[in-house]
Amino acid sequence: MSYTSDKFNTFYSLKKINDKNPIIFVHGVGLTNQMWYPQVDFFKNYNVLTYDLLGHGNTPLNKTQLKIDDFSNQLLNLIDELNFNKIHLVGFSLGSLIARHFASEHNDRLCSLILHGSIYKRTEEQNRVVQNRYELIKMNKPVAKQSALRRWFTESFINNNAEIYKKIYLILDKNEHKNLLKSYKIFVYYNDDDSMIKKIEVNTLITTGENDVGSTPEMAKNLSSQIKNSKFIKIKKGKHLCNIECDKDFNKILEKFIDENYEY
Repeated sequence: MSYTSDKFNTFYSLKKINDKNPIIFVHGVGLTNQMWYPQVDFFKNYNVLTYDLLGHGNTPLNKTQLKIDDFSNQLLNLIDELNFNKIHLVGFSLGSLIARHFASEHNDRLCSLILHGSIYKRTEEQNRVVQNRYELIKMNKPVAKQSALRRWFTESFINNNAEIYKKIYLILDKNEHKNLLKSYKIFVYYNDDDSMIKKIEVNTLITTGENDVGSTPEMAKNLSSQIKNSKFIKIKKGKHLCNIECDKDFNKILEKFIDENYEY
């Protein structure tokens, strides 16, 4: 069922079947909680919460500027409002940066942490590419969304899954452009803080697709080396949105890790 929280007017969907600690999924920039549909379907025997970040989907944004703290506070407020003492936290792309930030401050609220498609220490060339992309997105033309989908999915997947391509394109297209830019700016100019990352103590799984060009396997491996209780798994054949394109492998990997860290 879908609801709206009190403080931030956060739109969320909650499937609650028992009193165990829930899995909370945090989406990436320009997307909404709908990107997690393969996981909501798969984790039928778990409590699952997905929600729209500030300025995305059905969650409004009433700020002229955004900081990563705003997203972290949004999540904290949501789990407090729902009386969740501890959670399994899964973050994708920008959502993984939010999850990292949250974990560094609230280890005591986490059973486990899963970071998928997480950037770490971009090179000068990688920074140049993503900053040029930001300038293209400012123009608000369809080519920017089409380019994003080609980075996120393999060509063969796009060719054979027209309906899924259309579904994700429409999600991108429906988000308010000025709000997208505020969030994307955080992602583009994000500076990794190793002192913050090293505060993460909860058991952590870091995953990325073997063909992801923006959050590469090398980035994920290096990030894992900075988090004391972490491991890295590369998902074969995937690019950025492995949770959709490689959903069977992605779901099995998540389920195994979550079950290993389940707290009642």
